Amino acid sequence: MKKPFTTLLPKSKIALVGLALLGLAQPGFAQKKKAPEKRPNIVLILADDLGFSDIGSYGGEIQTPHLDQLASNGLRFNQFYNASRCCPTRAALLTGLYNHQAGIGNMTTDQKLPGYRGYLTENTVTIAEVLKTVGYQTGMVGKWHVSNTEEKKPVEEHLRWQANQVKYPEFSPLNQYPTARGFDRYYGNIWGVVNFFDPFGLVNGDQPVPFVPKGFYYTDALNDSVAAYVRQFHKKEQPFFLYVAHTAPHWPLHALPEDIAKYRKIYQAGWDSVRNERYRKMLKWNLFPKDKNILSERFAPEVSWAENPDKAYDIEAMAVRAAMIDRMDQGIGRLLKALKETGELDNTLVLFLSDNGASSDNAQNYGPGYDRPGETRAGEKIHYPVKKEVLPGPENTFASHDKMWSNVANAPFRFWKTESYEGGLCTPLIVHWPQGLKTKKGSVTDQVGHVFDFMATFIELGGAQYPKQFKGNAITPTAGKSLVPIFQGKQRQGHEYLFFEHIGRRAARHGDWKIVTLNNKPWELYNLKTDRTERVDLADKHPEIVKSMAAKWQEWATSHQVLPKPNVAKK
Repeated sequence: MKKPFTTLLPKSKIALVGLALLGLAQPGFAQKKKAPEKRPNIVLILADDLGFSDIGSYGGEIQTPHLDQLASNGLRFNQFYNASRCCPTRAALLTGLYNHQAGIGNMTTDQKLPGYRGYLTENTVTIAEVLKTVGYQTGMVGKWHVSNTEEKKPVEEHLRWQANQVKYPEFSPLNQYPTARGFDRYYGNIWGVVNFFDPFGLVNGDQPVPFVPKGFYYTDALNDSVAAYVRQFHKKEQPFFLYVAHTAPHWPLHALPEDIAKYRKIYQAGWDSVRNERYRKMLKWNLFPKDKNILSERFAPEVSWAENPDKAYDIEAMAVRAAMIDRMDQGIGRLLKALKETGELDNTLVLFLSDNGASSDNAQNYGPGYDRPGETRAGEKIHYPVKKEVLPGPENTFASHDKMWSNVANAPFRFWKTESYEGGLCTPLIVHWPQGLKTKKGSVTDQVGHVFDFMATFIELGGAQYPKQFKGNAITPTAGKSLVPIFQGKQRQGHEYLFFEHIGRRAARHGDWKIVTLNNKPWELYNLKTDRTERVDLADKHPEIVKSMAAKWQEWATSHQVLPKPNVAKK
């Protein structure tokens, strides 16, 4: 087993790094309600910008044996929704509310409007805060990104990498940190984007981590830290809740050479070959019915891989991205090993999903600034290869793949992150719980769920109550419904409507009907029962359905702090 990265440090430096292995518990809450016996531990793993078909059990060619094992012995969803982007999804997931209700209609800048404060507002309570009231131990590693982070002007001093980090005593208001929102222990990044070899905004508890050891890779650090949390929490009788918020495979494309080498040959085949093979495997894994072809048309079908002038870059970009996912799965294996060795695995509910679809960002076009460095700690210039002139992978590059590979990653759907089409909103979800899951091993459910359902689900399993008041604040009633009936193999009474909005992209789902618009264009209408990948717009045939659902969306937007809409963020 790979040793936690703290063992690589001299003892004199371990205290300075303050890693999660040493995380000191914050004061807990007194137990307010007698909870049922043998409550499950809960481990919620969230990937960042993972596409619907990236992992093996959802059709991907990427080696994810540990996640595939969870899927083979658990349950997979094929209609589970997020909020199409990192901050909004995390806000909804943590609070059980629509993200606008939780104050994060956009990103983390405070725009002085109720739905757009850029942090989890005082009307919210997190899953960790609620579970603590019934004695759960709580821990988190990874990307927070639901607190106010003010963008800095790209002055040269800011662009120098970690040399500037010691000047930040805090990366957002401390009362918005995870340790102030119910997590006893936390090790991770407060802001959104990280150098995987030397991350900015890294903290342990509420203290900045000023440096990392040689050979550090962030994904490994997160997985090793949460495995250590398991071993520590196991020593007490109380169950635990762990939120594992990975930054992989979000750009920058940073990976280890030995992992990248596994995938170069695979992606030489190009977009169509890889995408078609993913769809074939989806049918093999019984994710969708085999009696009809639902694979949507590839983005920009007029563009030929054979005539692609940037093949070398595009092959490397996807190989690096695959390596990032591969490395994440390797570490999840160490987490599962810790659960098994402590005897906790059978009564631990493990869930794995993504915060949105794969990203279509051309990150290299952003250039240095904010949480994007201009040089490494050692003073080496970091390349932003706008013309794809430098291959991604090492620390001295900040780059991403483009829409072509994003469309592959999100197969069989159209579009990508930020959009309200299925390619942006629909996430894989694996559920594994040997003692509690009553569904057939390896089965797939087409019942619909949403990330804000986790709150109600965990409250039911943990024997907690969703509060009307918390810390002197009135709490908005949860929008979610428990997923437990689905885990028990029953038909759940789902949501009559689900609504979505992000930077002008809008959608609503009612039964099998879905209306959606791209960039405030006219509403489109799809029947997801017969057209799962939104290929045939029925708006002209059923204007009455469009009118009715659009009115419902408007009603929701008005009552859920979606309007007035603030200025759209660029990133």
